[in-house]
Amino acid sequence: MFARKIRVEYQDLDKDQGHPCPLKWLDSFSMRNFTNASVFDNTLPVSDGEMEIGTGVPLEQLREAMEDWFRRKGYLPKDSKLLLKEI
Repeated sequence: MFARKIRVEYQDLDKDQGHPCPLKWLDSFSMRNFTNASVFDNTLPVSDGEMEIGTGVPLEQLREAMEDWFRRKGYLPKDSKLLLKEI
C-alpha cells in the first residue's frame, strides 16, 4: 500500500537549503482527514522529513494540501514553501 517514499521539506524563499518537516507536522496532517479526500488516507509519516505514500496519491495535490494545512496550523511561515520529492 505504501509503495513510494517521499522527502518532505520546507524552504525559506530567500534561502536555498531545505529543512525536514518535523514528524509532529506530518502526523498532524496524516491523522486529520480535513480534506475529505480519501486519496490522502494512504499517507504514513515515518520520521522527520519522510513519509511513505500509496501509488494513487498525487504528489502535487498532496503538497498543496499539506502546505495549506501547515499554514493554517501556524507551522509554515508565509515566506516558506513546501517541497516534496520521491526518494
